[in-house]
Amino acid sequence: MAKLLYRLGSSAAKRPFAVVFTWLVLLAIAAGSFLTLGGTLVSTVDIPGTPTAQTTDRLEEEFPEAARGTGNVVFQAEDGSPFTADQREHIEAVLEATENVSGVESVINPFEIDAELSDQQQELEDGRQELADAQQQLDGAPEQFDAAEAELDSSEQDLDAAQEQLDAGIDQATAAGMPETAAQEQFATQQAQLDAAREELEAGRQQLEDERESYEEGLTEVEEGQTLTDLGDRLLETSNDYSVVSDNDSAAIATVQFVDQSMDVSTPVREGVVAALTDRTIEGVEVLPSQEISMAVPDVLGWAEVVGLVVAGIVLVVMLGTFMTARLPLINALVGVGVGALTALAFSSLFEMNSVTPVLGVMLGLAVGIDYALFIVHRHRTQLKSGMPIHRSIAMANGTSGNAVVFAGATVVIALFALNLTGIPFLGLMGTVGGFVVVVAVLVAITLTPAMLSLLGHRALSKRERRRLTDEVPNSQPKKQLKRMSNTRAVLSTIGAVAVLAIIAIPVFSMRLGIPDGSAEAPDTAEYQAYAAQAEHFGAGTNAPIVGVADIPADLSEEELLETTVKQAEQISALDNVAHVVPVGENEAGDSTMFQIIPVEDANHESTVQLVHELRELDPPGEVTNLALAGHATGIIDISAALADVLPLYLGVVVGLSLIIMVLVFRSLVVPLIASGGFVLSVGAAMGAVVAIYQWGWFGETFMVHNPSPVLSFLPTIMIGVLFGLALDYQLFISSGMREAYAHGTEARLAVQQGFRAGRSVVTAAAIIMIAVFGGFIYADDPYIRPIGFGLAIGVLFDAFLVRMLLVPALMHLLGPAAWYMPKWLDRILPNVDVEGTKLTEAHDERADEKTSRDAPVTTTSHSV
Repeated sequence: MAKLLYRLGSSAAKRPFAVVFTWLVLLAIAAGSFLTLGGTLVSTVDIPGTPTAQTTDRLEEEFPEAARGTGNVVFQAEDGSPFTADQREHIEAVLEATENVSGVESVINPFEIDAELSDQQQELEDGRQELADAQQQLDGAPEQFDAAEAELDSSEQDLDAAQEQLDAGIDQATAAGMPETAAQEQFATQQAQLDAAREELEAGRQQLEDERESYEEGLTEVEEGQTLTDLGDRLLETSNDYSVVSDNDSAAIATVQFVDQSMDVSTPVREGVVAALTDRTIEGVEVLPSQEISMAVPDVLGWAEVVGLVVAGIVLVVMLGTFMTARLPLINALVGVGVGALTALAFSSLFEMNSVTPVLGVMLGLAVGIDYALFIVHRHRTQLKSGMPIHRSIAMANGTSGNAVVFAGATVVIALFALNLTGIPFLGLMGTVGGFVVVVAVLVAITLTPAMLSLLGHRALSKRERRRLTDEVPNSQPKKQLKRMSNTRAVLSTIGAVAVLAIIAIPVFSMRLGIPDGSAEAPDTAEYQAYAAQAEHFGAGTNAPIVGVADIPADLSEEELLETTVKQAEQISALDNVAHVVPVGENEAGDSTMFQIIPVEDANHESTVQLVHELRELDPPGEVTNLALAGHATGIIDISAALADVLPLYLGVVVGLSLIIMVLVFRSLVVPLIASGGFVLSVGAAMGAVVAIYQWGWFGETFMVHNPSPVLSFLPTIMIGVLFGLALDYQLFISSGMREAYAHGTEARLAVQQGFRAGRSVVTAAAIIMIAVFGGFIYADDPYIRPIGFGLAIGVLFDAFLVRMLLVPALMHLLGPAAWYMPKWLDRILPNVDVEGTKLTEAHDERADEKTSRDAPVTTTSHSV
């Protein structure tokens, strides 16, 4: 590899313009591909196969309307007074304009919803009064029925008596000799009157029976109505006066429903909605779109990131001595980031890419791009100052430091690509994009850097350095005698470094994982203010509604369906930390029902997390089965759980991989253990610092943490992957000098000091540059990016200065020759990885010695006998 890079560096130095032109063409192609093929980034994270994802898929099938993306907008009176009629009209006009935006399905007017809720409550009260009136009327019916029955019985008795008298008269007439026919005809009129009276009596009895049946039906209807009313009251109690208009009528929540699902809503649609909501000013009213509506894609570079690059530039000037040379690593890094990040973004139309993904690529590309170019430039300058010709120096720097750069870059790339082992798509894509950008950074370092060094020529040195070469003024200052580290200092350094890192890592044991919501936004943003307004007027839980969907039998009657709904709602509302339970309705097939559950606290609060676990453990009552949950709160829990589950596996893979690689590089079994142990310490301390600042809120104002919340769920995995690669970089540049000195016969403890002194300046500069670049992202606008920038910056700080430059030399000193222990049988079978290109340097020195021998004058001596 070293010889190949030597030839590559030599070729690039001989044809610098061709190399520069090639990279410019690649940059143009990447930019063109992005502009023509680039898609839309998303600001959310999702893991397929989690319970929340499965429920979301179920909603899409059974409740298509509910599966669409939604977002709230809060209207708030600036002075806290109730909305005026004019303000209500303007709000409704804004909502109508929003509904006309392409990509918006509907907009729910809060005042209409509030009126409907009031009407429903009034209807319930009116129905209850009607039932009471009906019951009161029915209560007197039995007495009326008894009186009517008694009257009918009395009338029947009178008719029976009259019939007896009439029959007796007919009998008397017949007895007196009147023919029976004539007698009946004589009394026919009276008989007809009696028959008519009896028919009337029977009609009365029938009417009484009908009234009794009506009474019974009325009782049943009243009982059913009372049952339904009682169920309605119980259901109303579970909603706990849920409303989208505040009690004092000074705030209202409108809901925008998109045509597509939340993940598929494009940025132009969201921007159109925000414009429709905010372009028209409503006097005295604040219009605050929530985070779910805006979901703005963060800027890749902001003012803070530029400040980080400026700090990196200052370090380069101090390290390299000239502005001309200091610009070279920055230019190389920008070219590499441009090609890598733009190429990755060109594929965003094919893959669902989170907005953090390209930012992470930029972050890594800038940091490693600057450092890798610095390593080669620093080696080149050192060789120039020793008198080596320019082209040979460029080729040698590329074959030696460039070889180390390729290896160091490969470790970072492997760690990033290993993120695909987690099985989490968005995390794997982050690692793939980050790894690709690092690959490009390495290619730029070993091709563009030699070309630009060739164009710089001797201007890579300062004027004083060039004058020293021209004047051939030897350095008269005697070299300082190198001494071994004292045992006391080594012990104190080891104990101090381990103690400091262990103490800082303590907060890790209370780490909670989550996803930022509106509360993590900057206080002056509409997203944060919308979150705060909802929490103030309607409760924090309205920012994190939970959707519950369950199976029910499709053949339930109206009363059975209502009773089933009420029982489920009451079971849910009986749980702690539930503020409201709002039934949404059934699907078209009638075999599923849906609820909206509003917790007391927001999605990241511990009580909400506990509530989700309790909901999932419920045994649904009655006819309800298979209660499933979806929403931001459940998504946070599922994503965090999935990431926590794969974290030990990923950590084991990374640490195991580091051990194997370092055994190959350092030909030792002990050094890899020291390096890996130090890596675990530095990562633990970095995570502890993240927890202390972003979860506990320490130094919150300094780091823009105005509302402490759980740690970004995928941050630990990202930190392990990135810091692993960078830790190996620093270990390589510190320990390789130690091994080289030891291999050339220097006593083990003295070799530690010799290697440390040779590598400390370049590692210090590289670490400061990385800290500056990563630190610039601490003040980014996006709440996802800020903790990533801080975690990587503080991780590099701990690993470079406490572990690689303090703990590792101290342990190496205490171990002495044992640090380089390697079984002979293992040493024979392992390939020899010449990371620093030592063989190339030795070959060059041998050729130089041969040339010196050939050029030396030949002298002869004659001997006389």
